Amino acid sequence: MKTADTRALLAQYVKQGSEPAFRELVACYVDLVYSTALRLVDGHVHLAEDVVQTVFIALAQKAATLASDPMLGGWLHRHTCYVASTTMRTERRRQNRERQAVEMSALQDHSQANLAQLAPVLDEAINKLGAADRAAILLRFFEERDFRSVGEVLGSNEDAARMRVNRAVEKLHVLLKNHGVTCSGAALGATLTTGLVTASPAGLAATIAGTALATATTGGGLALSLLKITAMTKMKLGVAAALVLAAAVTPLLTQHRSLLKVREENQLLRQQVDQSAQLAAENERLSNLVRHANNNQALMKNDLRELLKLRAETGSLRRQLTEKSKLPTKMTAESDPLEKSFTPEEALREEGIAKMNYTKNWVLAFHLYSQQNGGQFPTSFDQAMPFLADEAKVEHDLAPDEFRPYTPKFGLTPDHFEIVYQVSLASLTNTAGTIVLREKEPWTGADGSWQRTYGFADGHSELHRAADGNFQPWEAQHGLTPAGAGLSTDGQKAP
Repeated sequence: MKTADTRALLAQYVKQGSEPAFRELVACYVDLVYSTALRLVDGHVHLAEDVVQTVFIALAQKAATLASDPMLGGWLHRHTCYVASTTMRTERRRQNRERQAVEMSALQDHSQANLAQLAPVLDEAINKLGAADRAAILLRFFEERDFRSVGEVLGSNEDAARMRVNRAVEKLHVLLKNHGVTCSGAALGATLTTGLVTASPAGLAATIAGTALATATTGGGLALSLLKITAMTKMKLGVAAALVLAAAVTPLLTQHRSLLKVREENQLLRQQVDQSAQLAAENERLSNLVRHANNNQALMKNDLRELLKLRAETGSLRRQLTEKSKLPTKMTAESDPLEKSFTPEEALREEGIAKMNYTKNWVLAFHLYSQQNGGQFPTSFDQAMPFLADEAKVEHDLAPDEFRPYTPKFGLTPDHFEIVYQVSLASLTNTAGTIVLREKEPWTGADGSWQRTYGFADGHSELHRAADGNFQPWEAQHGLTPAGAGLSTDGQKAP
């Protein structure tokens, strides 16, 4: 499809809200996005489909700002790379790329199996090209257009487009070589020509378009983004901590289901109480009829029978209400898994997990705040408080009652933490390595080492240990300098 056609479809969707136009637009680009996502998530099909879903939701929401962009495919590719990078753990991807680069450096042939190893590092190298060269690569090899169509988009003729594509391939070859990937220009050209675009699963385009349109209409994209951010949390307490957390969560979930059941029963009881009130009113009405009945014996007998029947139903409902009202008391009397006794080591481990979850919830609140404030992170906890999850508000007496019976309390409040970076999220190049929130004072763990909790700009939290209590070298590697490059909650330089 020509660029003019895709731009016309996008304009039709922006101006008229045309769902058929958007569905056709998704069908045009779904293979491009799916292929890119599949490479970046190491071939995991379900993860790739999640990335595709998120990208087209963003397209539906930002369509008005993209209507004038002639390179929609370029935007889709860049956004796919961004979404995929936040889905995969940065460290694992880095290690995989290094390992693949070392293995490819030792290869002496360019068979199809060896060329397949080139795919995971291609997208990152393409994103490092200049805008014009990147556009040429994407149009020619990702959108699979001929040189005439590439020239029309780039504002040149067919021959100039061919030369631009060839130069872009040469620059890409140099970038790959600088990263330790040794392959010939012919091998790179073969990979670009035959190995980039993978057909998406049947029906994926229709499913993606429907979900994106529904999300754009209801505003559900925000919830999906939060789920993605939440999924990126790094738990570095080891296998033992993970098992302890699982053991703690299981009884909580069980009790939560029980509480939900009790709430449903209470709702039913409230409905029965309302019915009882209606029956009482009807009872009063019938009693009045009896008092003012005439000498018509047949009518009086019927009214009396109805009155007795309603009074019997009222008594039954009242007995049921009395029995049901005892259920919450029984639930409260049951043993609370959170009140069980812990050894000192277990207590410290539980406290570490709680601090990481608490820090993660605040970073998520920062992201929610930034989405409504031009991408800028808050300068104080008070600004982010309206966006904080309910389970993190228990210490502030702001959480709904249903969260209190199973939310651990370790005395955590914003006074224990400080904001060390107040930045625009878009200005960060390494969100996974930039600290925005940290615990004010380190504390001693079960193994005797000093520990401190940190929240990062990409949404994850970490518990870092320092045997000598000196955290400055590690903090300097993650955006903090000994001089205090960050800002504290009152807007002053952090210590």
